[in-house]
Amino acid sequence: MLLFEHYVLGDIELTSRIVMAPMTRSRAAEQNTPNALMAEYYGQRASAGLIVSEGVSPSPNGLGYPRIPGLFNAHHVHGWKLVTDAIHAKGGKIFVQLMHTGRVSHQDNLPVGAQVVGPCAEICPGEMWVDKSGSMQPHTMPHALTETEIKNVVLEYAHSAQLALQAGFDGIELHAANGYLIEQFLNPIVNKRTDGYGGSSDGRNRFMLEVAQACVNAIGANKVGFRISPQGVFNGTGDFEELETQFLALTKKLSDMGLVYLHLVDHSAMGAPPVSAELKNKLRQSFSGAYIAVGGFTADSAEKVLQSKHADLIAFGRPFISNPDLVQRLKSGAALTDPDMSTFYTPGEKGYTDYSAMS
Repeated sequence: MLLFEHYVLGDIELTSRIVMAPMTRSRAAEQNTPNALMAEYYGQRASAGLIVSEGVSPSPNGLGYPRIPGLFNAHHVHGWKLVTDAIHAKGGKIFVQLMHTGRVSHQDNLPVGAQVVGPCAEICPGEMWVDKSGSMQPHTMPHALTETEIKNVVLEYAHSAQLALQAGFDGIELHAANGYLIEQFLNPIVNKRTDGYGGSSDGRNRFMLEVAQACVNAIGANKVGFRISPQGVFNGTGDFEELETQFLALTKKLSDMGLVYLHLVDHSAMGAPPVSAELKNKLRQSFSGAYIAVGGFTADSAEKVLQSKHADLIAFGRPFISNPDLVQRLKSGAALTDPDMSTFYTPGEKGYTDYSAMS
């Protein structure tokens, strides 16, 4: 089966076409630093062809959820080195997903001196968990970034990309999906700016393109991938009239930069509106690098997509949470363990490192 064959991604060889999708788990230690528990968790899943880490903030301002990890100082580099060493010792590969939460944040989740930011001063709908209060709270009103501040955020991404290589990561994924900061700029429902970072498809694409170019300049295009969720509805986003034209222009320019992969999110398996097959195909055709598909796959459905050449790699999310040996189980046809959703974001080992592999 193609699913279990080796695949060359940029300048690294993957042991299979199976990707572990990025999933927030909220287990970082004090000061949002990765720890030995996280190293154990990722090490248990090193048989994936490629692991994409949970969302990792390149800035103190992007740590919007409780206990999510950062990658913007030496302490973070040291903590992540525990993780990458554990994976590489077992022959695995890992990209870090750089995720700035932007307006999807609460002030009490941020470190002292940090602030909630976004393209505009409009609060994100809904609520989020706040450890300090021990309850769900409305999001905090964001500060609208100035053009000068946007340039500084771009530099934060590039610096984090450089730190990623110091920490032993094989590359980075730019999270431009699910309503976080980059998609906040991409989506006109959120981005009401009238300056050079809004007002048109080109203006809304500008921030993403500047971040990507800065990271390419910092570490090389063959170590930079990106994730998008067109037609997604998370965190106050949604479909819009110019979506297809805008995203095709975006992926074409990122392709011209030489980015190594496009990771397209389709959350229809979780009840969200599906991304149309037509749009998926157009986006794939507009991008010359590898294409990662994700969204409710089984081994059989993944193989069909690979055989039809509609994707190069297939990402699995929640099955990896409760099946650390997912690759072996998919290959053998063994039953999968269901995850305990109540422990997805709670501290400690329960529902994190205590799932058993097959004997």
